[in-house]
Amino acid sequence: MFPEKNCPPAARPPPGGPPAAGETPAPADAARPLLALSTCWCSGRHTDGGAMLREMAGLGFSHVELSHGIRVTLVPGILKALGEGVVRVASVHNFCPLPAGINRPAPNAFEPSSADATERDQWLRQTRRSLDFAQQTGARVLVAHLGRVRFFWRNPVRRLLAKAAAQWAKRADAADAAGAAAFAGAASPAAGPPFAAAPRFAAERERARKKLAARMSPYWERVKQGAGEISAYADRLGVALGFENRERPDELPFDGAFEELLDGIARPRTAGYWHDTGHAQIKQQLGFIDHRAHLEKLAPRLLGFHLHDTDAAGRDHLPPGEGEVDFDMVSRFWQPHHVLVLELAPGTRPEDVKKSRNRIEELLAARKLRPAR
Repeated sequence: MFPEKNCPPAARPPPGGPPAAGETPAPADAARPLLALSTCWCSGRHTDGGAMLREMAGLGFSHVELSHGIRVTLVPGILKALGEGVVRVASVHNFCPLPAGINRPAPNAFEPSSADATERDQWLRQTRRSLDFAQQTGARVLVAHLGRVRFFWRNPVRRLLAKAAAQWAKRADAADAAGAAAFAGAASPAAGPPFAAAPRFAAERERARKKLAARMSPYWERVKQGAGEISAYADRLGVALGFENRERPDELPFDGAFEELLDGIARPRTAGYWHDTGHAQIKQQLGFIDHRAHLEKLAPRLLGFHLHDTDAAGRDHLPPGEGEVDFDMVSRFWQPHHVLVLELAPGTRPEDVKKSRNRIEELLAARKLRPAR
């Protein structure tokens, strides 16, 4: 536990919706979604955690996500600013603060899927540490990654992504040409049809899918064991675990396996699904999922969202509206108990951060939802 700085607790409703019969009702603030900005946008250029949070508050955010790039040296300033009421913490992203000896974002530094027992123990230890910090700062949710399926050689996903990268590069060139043509007043060339439907790419994807399925079992069993162990600790602290969808096809859980994972946790209201819009869009571009259908299936398990756009060239963490994500569709799944986190690239201009916040607030208003302040 880090030194106390009188951090105000945030409302932490039970994951997945309103309280069940016999449970204590959540505070009134829990009936309104939290709109937050992730520190991934700015933590790398700050040496004082308080100055970092004041910059974020200056852009109109009352809540933040403390992301996986928070160095220990930022913690004193963060706790002081929280005690002063500069902002409140909506969520924390594992691992936070960073483990000793790591000074850059490292959400996959340790994986519960690993065959190495020492690494799995480190994942549990560091995730407990992040949960302690989440409770101390008043966060509702700890967002976590759960590892991957590994290959000794000839990883089929690496080959698939190499082919996708070539297609994304072509689409990036087309987008650049379109921008230049538009500037010159000429006709803009199209980026072309989705490459995921091309027969050769589809065949490569199915080969990768089969090899992943054949190899996943021991990795998946270790993930389920680790998730069950850490959920007991999260339950005692009153912090929900948000297991995030990932952009690489070899990362766990596979997109169709979240329900199995959550159904197997003895404390089902301790854990839920965390949806990353950019990751889902990349998976859709690769042909692994349909973004809308995926959300429809997991809607009852949703705790919150990482909101960022992905363009036709596979570049993510863009401001909403600069890519292909259908945010009007995504917003139809937002609920009053959700945490909505803008997760923007460090190079995003402050004015574009503000525009992103305004865009999400407009979508919330269209759904008759008003974010907590």
